[in-house]
Amino acid sequence: MRQLILSAFLLLAGIGCTAGGQAVRAEPGSPTAFRVDVRGHGRPMILIPGFGSSGEVWDGVVAHYQDRFECHILTLAGFAGAPASEEGAVMPLVREQLAAYVAAHHLDKPVVVGHSMGGVIALSLAAEHPEAVGQLVVVDSLPFLPAANDPSATPSSMSEMALGFRNLLVSQPLDQRRAYERRVLPTLISDKDKVEIALDWVMKSEGRTLGQAFYEMMTTDLRPALGRIQAPALVMGSWAGTPGATRASVEQAFHSQYAGLSGARITLADRARHFIMWDDPSWLMKQMDSFL
Repeated sequence: MRQLILSAFLLLAGIGCTAGGQAVRAEPGSPTAFRVDVRGHGRPMILIPGFGSSGEVWDGVVAHYQDRFECHILTLAGFAGAPASEEGAVMPLVREQLAAYVAAHHLDKPVVVGHSMGGVIALSLAAEHPEAVGQLVVVDSLPFLPAANDPSATPSSMSEMALGFRNLLVSQPLDQRRAYERRVLPTLISDKDKVEIALDWVMKSEGRTLGQAFYEMMTTDLRPALGRIQAPALVMGSWAGTPGATRASVEQAFHSQYAGLSGARITLADRARHFIMWDDPSWLMKQMDSFL
């Protein structure tokens, strides 16, 4: 499946993280892999942004829910100007520290919402720490990104390419990054003003973190872990702006990748590109309202 999601990760750009993940030490209540902004009151909701994005990407969603939910909005270390972590891993560290954060703050079965790379982290959290997730909302993300374009792909077969891109992103001059982002971001976001916001975030992101996170995304296959997820799940995808794609082909790809997630509700936005929360917020919140 889909060029749009692949472009998103190429655009916003590592220890390879597999379904089980590796043991990563986390200090409860004092995360280093992300910062948290808490707003609202009520049932807990955790919102995880994608590659290179600030937690501000969820501002519209938070405004909609903060009178009913206590929103814990993450910005990952090294992204959008947040100080980078000294640890090597990105996604497994976020997952383990987030599980510790949920326990330390006594968050009872929170709703966990993730966009893009944040969706993969949310899936991994729900599989490895089912007690930490009450309901799961995944926004335009897949359990194994490379299979979107190559169904025969495996973490092993993607490793060399992913390592090459990790090294490139670490050393890429900022002017080259900016030029590439300006070409690709409009395929992911419809609003020109929002494109500028996303561009600012990714330009403020640390190259090492982008490279490592890209490597992890390309070598992480969560499909075998989906059966361990106990939380009810809503999966929202998009297909607008995807070169050569049809709604039917994208829908089939989502259903194929999420076949192991029993009872998942899968639905596609028709007017939104990759950043659904920006391109069609009313549709996204209608789906979430019904699910929650």
